[in-house]
Amino acid sequence: MPTVATHAPTETATTAQNATATRPVRDAPDTAAAFRRLTALPAGPEQSRVQEDLLRAWLPMAHRIAWRFRDKGESIEDLRQVAALGLLKAIRRFDPDRGPFEPFAIPTIRGELRRHFRDRMWDVRVPRRVQELRNTVRAACAELAHVPGSRQPTVTQLADRTGLGEEQVREGMAALESYSALSLDAANGDADTDDGGPSLTDLLGEPEHGFELVVDRESVKGAVRRLPQRERALLYLRFFEDRTQSQIAERLGISQMHVSRLLIQTCARIREETLQPADPGRP
Repeated sequence: MPTVATHAPTETATTAQNATATRPVRDAPDTAAAFRRLTALPAGPEQSRVQEDLLRAWLPMAHRIAWRFRDKGESIEDLRQVAALGLLKAIRRFDPDRGPFEPFAIPTIRGELRRHFRDRMWDVRVPRRVQELRNTVRAACAELAHVPGSRQPTVTQLADRTGLGEEQVREGMAALESYSALSLDAANGDADTDDGGPSLTDLLGEPEHGFELVVDRESVKGAVRRLPQRERALLYLRFFEDRTQSQIAERLGISQMHVSRLLIQTCARIREETLQPADPGRP
């Protein structure tokens, strides 16, 4: 979370800040002279001090904007920090010759907040294109909900409203449910039952066939250890290094036909020893 340093203001600055906080939204602080001074200052401590004074003067406005995003799953303190960061960016980019500061700063602060939600608040990272589809579909749903006598809008109605294709609308509707992830321990049954039903983990689980492979490997270990060194090397090259019979023949200096016979005989010997009843006296 980015942190914007806001040093403790002087008594005069604190009084000005409190007065600004109680003003109506459109009663903006008079900082035109400070902005003109800021543009004339070179980079250095004096420029930083003027930026901090402007930041304190306009911080109540940034906090009001952050408050409008309070019900989206992020703490208000974090939102205020993000809004303050957006305000600082606006101060640094503002050109006083192009008009008043407030109309320039508000979109910058809102953009910083939206970027924060887009980049940090999704449990599962989705492409920006899908996020934009989600926002478009959500806005269209809200607009159609205010039409008298309207019900849940259909895909066709949303496509007509947004100008998107029906497949894009479906993708945006799916993204509406993807903002936060559902725990795998969440119950998926009747909420009125005692245990709440099976969890998603129970429903998503399936037999792990790898366990059977572990049992097979452990079963043949003894028989493989009792093989001559050449046969053990033959099995390693064929089944662990995935070499062809011709490559193994060249490696061991024997014919490919001999490799084929050895593989058949060795596998048959391992199978026979593994399946026969265990002999307590055999290592």
